[in-house]
Amino acid sequence: MIDHDQLFKELIRTFFFEFVELFLPEVTVFMDANSLEILDKEIFTDVTHGERREVDLVGKVRFRGSDTFFLVHVENQAQAHPNFAQRMHSYFSRLHDKYALPVYPIALFTYDAPLRKQPDRYRVEFPDRVVLDFQFRAIQLNQLSWREFARRENPVASALMAKMRIAPEDRPRVRLECIRLLATLKLDKAKMQVILGFIDTYLRLNADENKTYQSELAELGASEKEKMMEVTILWKEEGRQEGLQQGLQQGMQQGMQQGMQQGMQQGMQQGMQQGMLSIILHQIERRFGALDPENAERIGGLSPDQLEMLSDALLDLTSRADLLNWLRKL
Repeated sequence: MIDHDQLFKELIRTFFFEFVELFLPEVTVFMDANSLEILDKEIFTDVTHGERREVDLVGKVRFRGSDTFFLVHVENQAQAHPNFAQRMHSYFSRLHDKYALPVYPIALFTYDAPLRKQPDRYRVEFPDRVVLDFQFRAIQLNQLSWREFARRENPVASALMAKMRIAPEDRPRVRLECIRLLATLKLDKAKMQVILGFIDTYLRLNADENKTYQSELAELGASEKEKMMEVTILWKEEGRQEGLQQGLQQGMQQGMQQGMQQGMQQGMQQGMQQGMLSIILHQIERRFGALDPENAERIGGLSPDQLEMLSDALLDLTSRADLLNWLRKL
């Protein structure tokens, strides 16, 4: 099961300032980015409903040119909730009371539906007066067009375009633009992996969409295409290493259970091979669709060296026919 909430938290935690800069550049004007500190998770007890609630992300940052601090609270909302605005006010009050600092509240709505605009205020009023008019910044991804962010040099844009308003026929183009943008940014491998994992989760293409993607990729200039291929190779290599590590761990466990060194070595080899096979089959299914049982069994019977060769060949194969021709040549 995919932990969608954790994916968004990891993305924003990794690129907190960039997130604010992308959507609320006017806020970064008075933020001292070098002073930013992500606070430990905050858990509040809701006595009225008998629940424990966890605030998503809170950053503590200094006002630019000042010694005073304020908090930036970012709350990710993965589904519509009728009392969400009231909950935002509750979080604001708890954070303000605990830290005695100003709180800048931001709500990030990440669900696909409904499309109607979500509220950005919580108001309490009587016939004779307004007692409370609490307002927060609302960022609703399904209200935003990916085209407006395709040329923003911001790592958060390269990830969140995958969750913006996208026509079905535009999915290959959006994935292309996400990776193209990522390829222009100078990020370390760990940060790049966060974004690639996000793109792969929310913009996984079927066989027909992948053909369109490959066709549009081929139309790019040589330099741009080369940078994108470097990103793709990095993602593939990281996935392979992860699979091999998982296979190694499985093999060691199997060998330990057998209680013999021979069993351990055999288990390690089988586990590593199984890990690589799983990654390759996943890549094939994502790019060309599900294989028929005969060819799936054929790939499952390849030797470790042949699996390595197939893993490298997948960088150049562009269709199911290319894959089948490659297998016939073995």
